[in-house]
Amino acid sequence: MHAFSRRSLLSFTALAPLTAALPAAAATGTVIGGARLARDGVQATLTTGLPNKLTARAWLLADHDTGEVLASYRAHQRLAPASTLKMLFADTLLGKLERTERYTVTDADLADIPSGSSLVGLKPGATYTVEQLWQGVFLRSGNDAVHVLALMNGGVAKSVAEMQAKAADLQALDTHVVSCDGYDHTGQLSSAYDLTLFARHGLKDADFRAYCSTKAVDFPAGGRKTFRIENTDRLLSGTYGVTPYEGMIGVKNGYTSHAGNTFTGAATRDGRTLLVTVLHPKSGNNAVYEETAALLDWGFGKGSSAAPVGKLVEPLSEGGASASPSAKPREAAVAGEGDGSGGWGVTAGAGGALALLASGAYVLRKRRAADPPEGARGPVHMRLRRGARPATTDPQPATNGTPHPEPDTPQ
Repeated sequence: MHAFSRRSLLSFTALAPLTAALPAAAATGTVIGGARLARDGVQATLTTGLPNKLTARAWLLADHDTGEVLASYRAHQRLAPASTLKMLFADTLLGKLERTERYTVTDADLADIPSGSSLVGLKPGATYTVEQLWQGVFLRSGNDAVHVLALMNGGVAKSVAEMQAKAADLQALDTHVVSCDGYDHTGQLSSAYDLTLFARHGLKDADFRAYCSTKAVDFPAGGRKTFRIENTDRLLSGTYGVTPYEGMIGVKNGYTSHAGNTFTGAATRDGRTLLVTVLHPKSGNNAVYEETAALLDWGFGKGSSAAPVGKLVEPLSEGGASASPSAKPREAAVAGEGDGSGGWGVTAGAGGALALLASGAYVLRKRRAADPPEGARGPVHMRLRRGARPATTDPQPATNGTPHPEPDTPQ
């Protein structure tokens, strides 16, 4: 029997939030979508022309209609999703609230929104339709709009629980929901695979598709005044030096100092729709869009003849076969962040504890060697101790109702 000191166990506990576990299903031997999606390295049956300078920590390219995964890289690696998690929020709530329903915002409704959040600019005393609130969510990634919609749904806690249940139905077992808006919270995780599931499911809904493809609208500013809001998806809007992508539908971008840039996009050409998720490229505020465009170009071109390496599974409620019939969504134990080693199940006894402790130390050493310095995107729980707040690059409106330009660095 191995004995551990209290200090050793505390050290292991401190390491856990720094790692991103692979899917819970890995502990059961089942990989959602196919075994290749759990492997490290680029997964593709045809690599001719495939972009070879991608810097994202994880990405996935799939056919929307067939669900076939054409290529991927660390598809199930669990990472902070930022505002791309709002796709799951929409998947969960869109059908529950009538578009014409009206709601008058109070000061109390906006009191609990975290500092540094992206906002559309809801004003206490102003009345908004549900349709306008969803425009605030999709176009400006407004956490204030998310918060009000969650309250209309019976509260934030209820909405979070329903989102987690929705993720389970979609078989998105890499996802753990802590908040409705994707804001940085310890333990809030998803994956390129799961985010692509959320987009695919959402695009089947006409309202979801209409909202995510809207480039700009006039938004209420109080009284009879309005101000213009534009979609922060640069491949759709063509802002900040990004050329609009031909056939672009949407879907959702995000950024926090912890998650980095995240994006799930969909585009249609010649009757074929492709989905791409790109998580946390290493550099450049436009890199997430550039890498998305490069993958789409390959998918519509040479990748059109590639055999699939996996599958986007169907929701259980729509007749999808359970990929993990006996496994419930749960947190996996510490696993190598991006090392492709798979997840460890919780192992009983001191031998299991030793393996977990050793793996945690290995992960930390590997992360320090492989990743650039965290800087502003350091672990969220450590930054909060210093009184810092996770920041977004989604634009916040000025007090006069005119949106600020989208900043290029964390606020």
